[in-house]
Amino acid sequence: MTDDLVVLKLGGSVITDKDSPETVDDASLDGVVDAVAAAVDADAGRLVVVHGGGSFGHVHAAEHGVSTTDGSDEAAAVTAIHGAMKRLNAEVVDRLQTRDVAAVPVHPLSVAARDHEGVLSLPVDATAGLLAEGFVPVLHGDVIAHAGEGVTVLSGDEIVTSLADSLEATRVGLCSTVPGVLDENDAVIDEIRSFEDVASVLGDSESTDVSGGMAGKVRELLALGAPAHIFGPDSVGDFLNGEQAGTVVDGR
Repeated sequence: MTDDLVVLKLGGSVITDKDSPETVDDASLDGVVDAVAAAVDADAGRLVVVHGGGSFGHVHAAEHGVSTTDGSDEAAAVTAIHGAMKRLNAEVVDRLQTRDVAAVPVHPLSVAARDHEGVLSLPVDATAGLLAEGFVPVLHGDVIAHAGEGVTVLSGDEIVTSLADSLEATRVGLCSTVPGVLDENDAVIDEIRSFEDVASVLGDSESTDVSGGMAGKVRELLALGAPAHIFGPDSVGDFLNGEQAGTVVDGR
């Protein structure tokens, strides 16, 4: 096995049917799980998986008015949102385990928090310890304690960038419903070295949705100390095997 550490994000829109509350997209999830299992069999390196909320967490967050900035101090909101994310996480973990991937859950609610300024603290001791023992930690978007706000949403994208920095990831991959960052002609942009290169296409990140649209993703990935890739479900295997996949975002 190589010493590479890869962080792979599976978008909620990829693994769930966002038009049907708490519904897994079986074909899409099975496809990406098969690709992960094949890469693990090939000893492609250490792996951390993060997944979004899709039709699980987002539905309950909207019902309770909770976002990355708007909080709730109601215990019912915490259990509804976190419970939905645990159900989706269990489905992802179970499917990975059925393909002999040593996947185990890590729930951010129990380890992460934000201070009064909204600065995230996401300790990685548990994740690093599981990696060292040969497991594949599977984290997910969640609600977490936010000083003065009750709980707010921690997005999967923010987990990815935090883990990549703390664990010194070799590569980062975001699997989305699109094959990469698209230009004005809907063609995949091969490489992004600075936000100015794509600002005319993506617009201002302030206009993106609360869980971080493409502009926000690109800005955050450019700040990483490792190359990142944005790609579609069909390219998961290519990415995990170290091949070209979608758009490379590298601000180093």
